[in-house]
Amino acid sequence: MIQGVLISQWEGTGTSEVKSTNVRFSVPKMVIFTFHQWTFFLQSGAFLECYIKAKPFLTPLYAAVQFYALCFWLKIMQIIGVLIKLTCVSSPDVRAFLQMDNPKHQSDPSEDEDERSSRKLNSTSQNINLGPSGNPHAKPTDFDFLKVIGKGSFGKVLLAKRKLDGKYYAVKVLFPPTSLQKHIMAERNVLLKNVKHPFLVGLHYSFQTTEKLYFVLDFVNGGELFFHLQRERSFPEHRARFYAAEIASALGYLHSINIVYRDLKPENILLDSLGHVVLTDFGLCKEGIATSDTTATFCGTPEYLAPEVIKKQPYDNTVDWWCLGAVLYEMLYGLPPFYCRDVAEMYDNILHKPLVLRPGISLTAWSILEELLEKDRQSRLGAREDFLEIQKHPFFESLSWTDLLQKKIPPPFNPNVVGPDDIGNFDAVFTEEMVPYSVCVSSDYNIVNASVLEADDAFVGFSYAPPSEDGFS
Repeated sequence: MIQGVLISQWEGTGTSEVKSTNVRFSVPKMVIFTFHQWTFFLQSGAFLECYIKAKPFLTPLYAAVQFYALCFWLKIMQIIGVLIKLTCVSSPDVRAFLQMDNPKHQSDPSEDEDERSSRKLNSTSQNINLGPSGNPHAKPTDFDFLKVIGKGSFGKVLLAKRKLDGKYYAVKVLFPPTSLQKHIMAERNVLLKNVKHPFLVGLHYSFQTTEKLYFVLDFVNGGELFFHLQRERSFPEHRARFYAAEIASALGYLHSINIVYRDLKPENILLDSLGHVVLTDFGLCKEGIATSDTTATFCGTPEYLAPEVIKKQPYDNTVDWWCLGAVLYEMLYGLPPFYCRDVAEMYDNILHKPLVLRPGISLTAWSILEELLEKDRQSRLGAREDFLEIQKHPFFESLSWTDLLQKKIPPPFNPNVVGPDDIGNFDAVFTEEMVPYSVCVSSDYNIVNASVLEADDAFVGFSYAPPSEDGFS
């Protein structure tokens, strides 16, 4: 967590015209250079009004920096190394004070290249139709965004604390190009359908600004399965069996409501604070696929793609059972079954190379891997009775599926979560990254508390208002 903002230089930038009571005049201004460029007006009624509100929160290192001194901006230019505490940045009054002269679409230096690129792509996407709207009063400033805990091509996942009740959530912030609309809505729709399933992440809330979409999700802080696999290389068979069973239960539920997950991989499998599995990231889910139906979209992660997907042939629910086999193989052996750094060679391995199973696992584990990683989807385990076939396999004979669903089976691993905001199970590559200022506010000029009402319905239909029992309004 950044403890403060170091102001390394104060610099006069000439004058700025300010319109007041229909009289145009010029006043000097001063810019503070931090991670975001802010401007102070030095001689205007607006400056005085904002400063009086912000003054209780501003705690300069040098006591000499008082309001009367600000009027003498030539002297203040000489002051270097003033430290303003982070608490002042969190105050809406201070934000208004510091942003008085920001350009309407000023670039945020804390944005990464993906965000900037996507913002450019979105510059003409003001009329995206994403269905009926909901909860128009939600806004980014409802939350304190604390840490980055995940990152994708067109968004980030952040740990956030809701100001109203102090509860912690994982907020997925997307800044997607128009071409990803269908994936965004697929994720939203799946989240809405599955908020009550024990092994699927729950959506509490969703809303939008002109450029960004926000999913307010359960904060599942046991870490990604990928994170734990990286640290431990592989898992004992009893532990891999437990995870595979909970994953299979979640996939079976999705299939029962005609949804194919399509992107099962360790990065999308989270552990909760007790060690139970939670599937997340539904952007590649395909809705409306019954057991007997097929689709032909090429998508997924290379290491886990089923042969029929690579060959661009029609596929069905059985792609998820192939992926389950690939994840189970990785949990037992430490790498995906046909892994190669060269993607083209890996595709060839998936299509043509026989499955290699090394000693060290049980006969039932050997058997289920062979049946799940069957290249012919019609002969694959799950092709006839879907999840029922998985349940009946001898590999899971020692499990009670009823107890599993009710979370009565103690998880074989405790992630040792010490509190609701614990991020110890997340990769430091993410958590040490600065939270982008741009996710906290709208990009619109001076709209610090921007909500969907001010967003011109840029992403119509994205917002979701939860049932009243969830405690949101």
